[in-house]
Amino acid sequence: MINNSILEANKEGRKATVFALAHPALYMIEMAAHVGFDAITIDGEHGGFPEEAIDDICRTANGYGMSVIARVPDSAAYQINLYLDRGIQGVTGPHINSGAEAQAFADACLFPTEGKRSWGGGRGTEFNDQTVLDDKYGGKLGFAKWSNANMLVVAQIEDKKAWDNLDAILAVPGLTGVTGGPHDFAQSLGHPGEPNHADRIAATLDVETRARAAGKTAGGDQTSGIGIAELMLGEARAFVAAHKNDKLGS
Repeated sequence: MINNSILEANKEGRKATVFALAHPALYMIEMAAHVGFDAITIDGEHGGFPEEAIDDICRTANGYGMSVIARVPDSAAYQINLYLDRGIQGVTGPHINSGAEAQAFADACLFPTEGKRSWGGGRGTEFNDQTVLDDKYGGKLGFAKWSNANMLVVAQIEDKKAWDNLDAILAVPGLTGVTGGPHDFAQSLGHPGEPNHADRIAATLDVETRARAAGKTAGGDQTSGIGIAELMLGEARAFVAAHKNDKLGS
């Protein structure tokens, strides 16, 4: 395991650059390292990432000094544990709508005494190798404290219910911060298909303002990210448009 590379960038006074992996393509992790990205993110809720692939993603990224963070398919403790046991160092929990849900989410991400994360035997706990745990961290408790200090715990606020319960969510001490979900949030506010509706934008601004006032991060406070979709639909589309009328032999 490595120190969380996002937090390391933040300590330097800058946002971490994060590449969003769309599917388990290890060569893209290598390319991200070549151009200087700080970390990798994967979307387990909408992407295609079987748990066995996450081991190799984390192994490859960590080898290049990049941490891996993930949005999990759901915020159940067992699902979060499957990701953390692979070596994930930041978890975004979708559809966190209450203080109780936020507390359960944070508990699943953090080891005791700060949380209730279950101890596993995968690479996320150095394969439960007591020699490494002793030599590198001073034992299992030392590793647990190190892991907690290197874990990002982010609740996704994407429903009016979450907005209504925001104070209780922000009161959870193990929560690093919150992020948005504009499409679902807009829908819950009565504006389906209008993620840029003024009501949704105002609600998100309120969430972010209150989160920062509570000492939590919000939105892209810690990272700047891009993925293959944005690159293909942006720079690649511009390339195609610029060369669509190229003549043979020119």
